Amino acid sequence: MNAARLPFARLFTALFIVALLAGCGFKLRGSNGTYNMPFHSIYVGFPDTSPLGTELKRNLRAADSVVIADKPEGADAQLVVMSEARGRQILSLNNLGRVREYLLTYTFTFRVTDAKGAQLLGPTEIRLSRNMAFSEQEVLAKEAEANLLYRDMQSDLVQQILRRLAAMKPAAPAASPAPAAS
Repeated sequence: MNAARLPFARLFTALFIVALLAGCGFKLRGSNGTYNMPFHSIYVGFPDTSPLGTELKRNLRAADSVVIADKPEGADAQLVVMSEARGRQILSLNNLGRVREYLLTYTFTFRVTDAKGAQLLGPTEIRLSRNMAFSEQEVLAKEAEANLLYRDMQSDLVQQILRRLAAMKPAAPAASPAPAAS
């Protein structure tokens, strides 16, 4: 009879430990999709037709305390786009010399300044890549797959930009001149 209670006691102990760990309040930083930005308003220097700019603005607006400014004047921070490029390189060939695999790349370079032009975040390059198998019999399907991979890289890029913006340190206030000694 004592042996029958042993498995029940072990199960109860295991459940108690799991419940204790689940209730401790541990949560990864930014795991709920929001970030604490070190600024209240930002101007995002993308053209209106940029899909990356649209997604970044949508994610910034999701943070209740951030306002997207229409003009760089008056914004606490300005995201300056330095370059954005997508690429496709041949990664491997089959025995007939035809493309078997591509390497898709997405490179984005930006910097962040404050309202006075002081640099908050120096030029930062984010480079993402994905491998894509290719087949000449499925050209249209592979083009659609490439577009999906680029869209996935764009979403990943937005999250990386948000994390870098949230990790920025606000500009130090300018030191006031010391009174002259007489």
